[in-house]
Amino acid sequence: MENKEYYRRKLEDLKRELESQMSTITRRGSEPLKESVGELSSYDNHTADLAAETFEREKDLGLRDNTKRMLVKVERALGKIEDGSYGFCEKCGSSIEKERLNLVPYTTLCAKCSKEEEKIFAKGARPVEEEVLKYPFGKSFRDDSENVGYDGEDAWQDVARYGTANTPQDEPGSVDYKEAYTDGSEERGITDKLDKVIYEDEPGKLGR
Repeated sequence: MENKEYYRRKLEDLKRELESQMSTITRRGSEPLKESVGELSSYDNHTADLAAETFEREKDLGLRDNTKRMLVKVERALGKIEDGSYGFCEKCGSSIEKERLNLVPYTTLCAKCSKEEEKIFAKGARPVEEEVLKYPFGKSFRDDSENVGYDGEDAWQDVARYGTANTPQDEPGSVDYKEAYTDGSEERGITDKLDKVIYEDEPGKLGR
């Protein structure tokens, strides 16, 4: 691959940056909470007094886990440079676009395969064994099958519309909180596009 040394330096710089972040987060997260906030005790008359500090500690733990995953990806990419497989898509074998490598030097998939992976993730990838298992052990989200009955997804949608911990950014394709759950943008009461019959319910108002 061309410019192998360029990508090696890019990855090594990123690795050092991630290791520095990991060291800072680990050091900060290892301090007792009462010492990090300058309190004599972590107990207080008001349970919410340390809420912000607890949230920041939890955020640090999330950042630490993400940094660990990034380090694994970077080290894996450096290994691929050594064995000569760097720059080739692990899924289809084609060359990864230079623009993509410049932005995400640790990537192992080309743009096309990456988009396919994102689609699978957005739908909620499930074990293939669920396709042959029967109720109650099988896959209960069956919108992508010939099943038109009331399934697990329908049940989830019925309760999720009253509120979940998700935000629109957690559910691909959603634009507001009413759609912040799996297929929340689907029109309710239909199982197929042909089932949708629009008729005039009231003057100026469409109903089903």
